[in-house]
This record gives sequence, structure tokens and C-alpha cells, in this order.
Amino acid sequence: MIALTRLNGQSLMVNADLIESLEETPDTVVTLTSGNKLIVRDHMVDIQAKIVDFKRRIYGPAQPGA
Repeated sequence: MIALTRLNGQSLMVNADLIESLEETPDTVVTLTSGNKLIVRDHMVDIQAKIVDFKRRIYGPAQPGA
């Protein structure tokens, strides 16, 4: 799960595996596999970094040559 912030400042946790797409329009819209959309303050590149960090905590760092 990754922490994001709604436009009103409220924090929420999102299952990173359920994120289908991200777009900045200029607000960041997170679309989940369920079709639900979340509009958040976080920038797209920051969310991407959070997802990568989350996956590294779960699966470990990438193996050289893999």
C-alpha cells in the first residue's frame, strides 16, 4: 500500500497493485482496476517512485542481468 493525499489534504492508502493508470490533467488522476478514479495532490512521478519503493520492499532489489 502507498500513501497518497486527496485534494482536501486527507491522507489515504492505496493498494499499488490495483492502480491501472496515472495521468496529470493538471491534477493527478489515479484510475484503479475497479474503474474508480481518485484525484490526488501527489505528482505522477512521485507516485511512480512510491510504487517502485513499495515493490522493492516486497520483492527486493532487481538482480543484475535479470
